[in-house]
Amino acid sequence: MTQAARSVFWFGVYLVLAGGGLLLAPALALGPAGIPVPEEPWARVAGVLALCLAVYYLVAARSGAVAVMRATVPVRAAVALVFAALVGVGLAPAGLLLFAAVDFAGALWTALAYRTPSQP
Repeated sequence: MTQAARSVFWFGVYLVLAGGGLLLAPALALGPAGIPVPEEPWARVAGVLALCLAVYYLVAARSGAVAVMRATVPVRAAVALVFAALVGVGLAPAGLLLFAAVDFAGALWTALAYRTPSQP
């Protein structure tokens, strides 16, 4: 597995953990970040979506799907920026910045991995 694939794989693992947490125990997943748990089912819905995305990340990493792995870089960076903007304009609690940081760090790891000469 290439370094880029490894970065995407571990981001997929993160999505499994975050998605599973949101689906099964949203208070445990959101509480440490200081994010209030909504009474509506949206945290659990977000968990299901994160688990679905995790499958794509894990499959892309394991199969070496370079185009998909490269596409995750700007998408994850954009997610981080949107999360930060939501916090900045007061539409989301500051704890969302923790999730933004993970997205941005993952995108940066993959981007840097593709900058090394041995990566496709």
